[in-house]
Amino acid sequence: MNGQREQGTVNEDRTGVHLPHTEESPARQVWRRVIIAATVLIATVLIVYLHRDSYADNQGGEISLLDATYYATVSLSTTGYGDIVPVTPGARLVNIIVITPLRVMFLIVLIGTTLEALTARSREEFRIRRWRSRVRQHVIVCGYGTKGRSAIRALLSTGTDADHILVVDPDPRAIDEATAAGFTGVLGDAGRMEVLRRTSVEKARAVVVAADRDDAAVLITLTVRQLNPTVPITASVREEENASLLRQSGADSVITSSATSGRLLGLSTDQPGVVAVVEDLLTSGRGLDLAQRTVSQSEVGLGPRQLRDVVLSVARGGRTLRFDDPLIGTLQSEDVLVVVKAHRASAEKG
Repeated sequence: MNGQREQGTVNEDRTGVHLPHTEESPARQVWRRVIIAATVLIATVLIVYLHRDSYADNQGGEISLLDATYYATVSLSTTGYGDIVPVTPGARLVNIIVITPLRVMFLIVLIGTTLEALTARSREEFRIRRWRSRVRQHVIVCGYGTKGRSAIRALLSTGTDADHILVVDPDPRAIDEATAAGFTGVLGDAGRMEVLRRTSVEKARAVVVAADRDDAAVLITLTVRQLNPTVPITASVREEENASLLRQSGADSVITSSATSGRLLGLSTDQPGVVAVVEDLLTSGRGLDLAQRTVSQSEVGLGPRQLRDVVLSVARGGRTLRFDDPLIGTLQSEDVLVVVKAHRASAEKG
């Protein structure tokens, strides 16, 4: 990756928070400074050598290319032994107008490398402190595997900004990938309390548990619930028999990945049309979309079947009622609907 821009280079403070960042690779930064310094040195050597008749060596003799290189080196480094000096007014004017600015540039290049190394840590710590003071209503995704990345794509498609998504994963490569995509990352096991504290979980809007193992998902859910008793937790579990354990641990929603996949596989043999519709509903941005919204004023007093959107459920008073539940009656102003609607672009195209 030398010679290319590296996006999402891991930047962290002592607390392990990694902010999305774009910077040149260290090798590219060093080589760029070396090239600039070499160019300045060569330019100075050429200037001195082309005007060698205007310089005097206290040991006598003409100024050779080696002498010009020696003079340029000691002059740019401000050593200045004084054994070779400009003796004509023109040479001294060139030293003032040309070589002195080159000397300053040379020193800036050398000192700048050291200063950047010293200030980079302080600058990054300032960025992280500022992030901590501003972060709130963010979504924490525990696990950046296949499920975690899919969850993030869904969040982005529904309007969540990338700077409001935080990824927790014990794999440094996963954190590198997450920061490269523009998300904040925390390196560590989300089941450990000190790791979750770095995420400001007490100010989070929601937590998505996308661990690879069910036991890890249970531990993460318990830890999150201990630090934030009210934050909504959505957890993924591989085995259906562990779903109840996740709910007992504090998860508000549990997605059984293996059972869901198995049902779709079974339906695909005899009812492929059902699977196609389900895939369409789960794929945001085209065809049909699932959406949750509140009832508009014009819809109050109507029945669910009278709406343009297809109503799947109605949330009212802490209860979720299916579309065919007679308790729904007519819609009320505080009802929250889950509906199926055509994606806007698809609807306009049609």
